Amino acid sequence: MNLWFAAFLVLVSSAVAVGALLVLRRFAPHGGHFADTGRAAGVFGILATSFAVLLAFMIYLAFTAYSNTSAGADTEAELIAQQVETAQLLPPGQQLVLGSELVCYGRYVIHQEWPAMESGSPPSVNPWGPRVFATFRQVQPETDAQSAAYAKWLDQTSAREAARLDRISAANGVIPAPLWFVLLISSATVLGFVFFFADRGEGALVQAVQVGAVTAILVASLLVVRFLDHPYEPGSGSIRPTAMQENLDRVQTALDQVGITLPELCDAEGEPLGQPSGA
Repeated sequence: MNLWFAAFLVLVSSAVAVGALLVLRRFAPHGGHFADTGRAAGVFGILATSFAVLLAFMIYLAFTAYSNTSAGADTEAELIAQQVETAQLLPPGQQLVLGSELVCYGRYVIHQEWPAMESGSPPSVNPWGPRVFATFRQVQPETDAQSAAYAKWLDQTSAREAARLDRISAANGVIPAPLWFVLLISSATVLGFVFFFADRGEGALVQAVQVGAVTAILVASLLVVRFLDHPYEPGSGSIRPTAMQENLDRVQTALDQVGITLPELCDAEGEPLGQPSGA
């Protein structure tokens, strides 16, 4: 979320609402539109409470998805690093290739999948996933250590694929359109009801503060739900591929320290070498 733009939007919305109220109160009767303000306040309380309950539910739903998505991205990155290490315990014919393909997988996530998720288009498949699977099918464990690494690899692969699903699940939003519709209608109803409290006999400043505060809260709440529902869009608090990059750097450092050099199968952005970018 761009905090400056969000603040600007809240201020503009509040200013427009205050301006509209100041115009409407010129035509409002003394004492307001309600003969019984207590009964009107009770109705407004029901409306506001219903909106608050719906808003709380949607924030909980969106934040849960945001949290799961962030955890999935971190877990996937950690498992990539762990699998590169596990691969070095497999037979020599596949260990280096598997390690390199996993590094390419991580690069592809950072440079190809993340921009797609930012635009709201979750990637269907990482092309390095099938290549890793095809290479792993060739593995024939010969020692107890290799057999243990083989079994561990299968567990890590299952966990990595589950983490990937968590990562991409919220790329195009998790809140259904009907819920958005009800939330917007509810917020418009609450705000519209506030204007019926316009009273020419009451101080303009007091009424301006009332409608401005309600508008600011409503708009800010909608912006929060919108942010949590689209966690990959650029801005403050968005989920970034930081964990993946950090784990790839850690893997490279560890491999350098033990003198292992992986073959280069892709460029820095995860595209296979010899294949045009974007192909």
